[in-house]
Formats: sequence, structure tokens, C-alpha cells
Amino acid sequence: MSPSVGVVIPTRGDRPALLRQAVDAVLLQDYAGELRVVVVADGRSPHDVTGVPRPVRVLPNTRAPGLPGARNTGIAACDTDLIAFCDDDDVWLPGKLAAQVRALEETGGEFASCAIEVEHGGRHIARLAGTSSVGVADLVRSRMVMVHSSTFLFPRGLFWPDESAPAGQNEDWDLALRAAKRRPIVHVDRPLVLVRWGRSHYAVRWADRIAGLEWMLARHPELAVDPRGAARVRGQLAFCHAALGRRRAAVRWALRALASRPWEPRAPLALAVAAGLVTAPTVLSALQQRGHGI
Repeated sequence: MSPSVGVVIPTRGDRPALLRQAVDAVLLQDYAGELRVVVVADGRSPHDVTGVPRPVRVLPNTRAPGLPGARNTGIAACDTDLIAFCDDDDVWLPGKLAAQVRALEETGGEFASCAIEVEHGGRHIARLAGTSSVGVADLVRSRMVMVHSSTFLFPRGLFWPDESAPAGQNEDWDLALRAAKRRPIVHVDRPLVLVRWGRSHYAVRWADRIAGLEWMLARHPELAVDPRGAARVRGQLAFCHAALGRRRAAVRWALRALASRPWEPRAPLALAVAAGLVTAPTVLSALQQRGHGI
């Protein structure tokens, strides 16, 4: 028999049309096993959340405020074999769940992801990993954007997002790294989730992003060891400081990024923003149009 799956969808209740699309796409999955959906209202009453069809449960976040706490509230409310995540502005594409469950069963894996299709400004770009297995080294060298929270599938009780993540930043990257340290992530390299960029609550919260990156460096020291991974994180820190107008910090982190990897592209972008040659939102929008982030 196919394992039962509990799908946790956190929401702030501020985009009901998108939430309804996310829920409907989950419920329309052609999956042989039992499927249960739990919507977790973060920061507001479940009675204020609209766009959720019956009989989907809507629960209040009873743990730490923010995305990790909302996810954990949903996990705790499920008694299914497996847990899956979906953000309230993303859409599962047909066949997503069946393909991942099959991949876990065939490989004996513990944690699954899949490729994504990025939507931004009317454009759709597939982001593939080029592999069926994602390890720690992969996630250290690159954030592996296709290993996205809306693609996560794992046995209930085996993994919990860390609620100490500053403002919820990088809780999904941390979770994926912890999973990969136990066993390589089973990756279905087909775009089976539509990820809408440009609507995120997190992308331009520069101070939160800085805190989240520093949190990751403290939790996963290997991020500062691999030259490519270190340059990427330091380049991101440089860009975030530049976006906040902190020129000295931006220059300092940009130089550290270039010392780790002389061709790290985020460093000159950060320096351009720090010098006032271009704005951070302009750079971010241009990158997202190509299916990339900073």
C-alpha cells in the first residue's frame, strides 16, 4: 500500500487566491495513498484565513512564531507516514507526489526533493540539479535552489525545522543539510513544483538575511571551508550589507569573498550597489528574471 502523506502549508492569510491554488494543486495529485492537507495560520486566527476548501484543516501556529514553528505545528498535527511541505504561493505540478514517493521506495532514501519551475515576470524557467542524488558537498558549494522547501518529502518525525532560525531565514537550507548529513537526498530531476518568485516575504529583508547567513555559518562550519561555498555566502553577506547602505561592511565581505574565490560574481555586484551604481532591487529583479537569486 502507498504510504499516507500529510502536506503542511503555512500561511499568513494575506494571499487567499494563491493559497487556494496551492491547496487545490495538492488535492488534485494523482496519488494512490491517503493524502491529508493541513494549513497553519501564522500570526493570525484560523478564522481569518480564506481560500481553503473543506475538509482541509486550518490550525493556529502553536509553536514559535514564524515559518519553522508553523511547519512544526503542521507536522505535530499529522499522523501520516510521510510529511511534505508546500508554501502558500507555490503549486505542485501533476505527478509530483507519486514520483517522489516512488523514488524514496526504490532507493531506500529518507528525504526527497525535485526540480522546480521558476515563475517571475511572466517567464518560466526550469531549474534542474543534473543529478538524482544531492549530498552535503553539493549543498555546501551551492544553495541548490531546486532543493526547495515546497519539494520536501520525508518520514514523519524524522526531521523538524529548527525554530531558532532568525526570522525563519535559511531554515529550509539547514533542514536539507541536516538530512543530507544522514543520507544523500533523493532528487527527482523533473520540474514538478511551480515556484513563484517576486512574491516572497523573505527576499528583501536584508537584515534578516544577514542574521540567517551568520546563523548558518555558526551551525555548519563546513560552509566556511569549501572555497566556492565560502565565497558564495560571503558574497551574499556583502550584497545584503550593501543593500542596507553599510558600505564598509559590504566592502569587507566582498574582499573576503574574492579572497576565497577570485571570480565570485556576487562580490562585484555588492560593490556596485555599495557605490550607488545600481540598486539592490534592480539587481535582484534582473537575476530572478533568469531564474536565479543573489
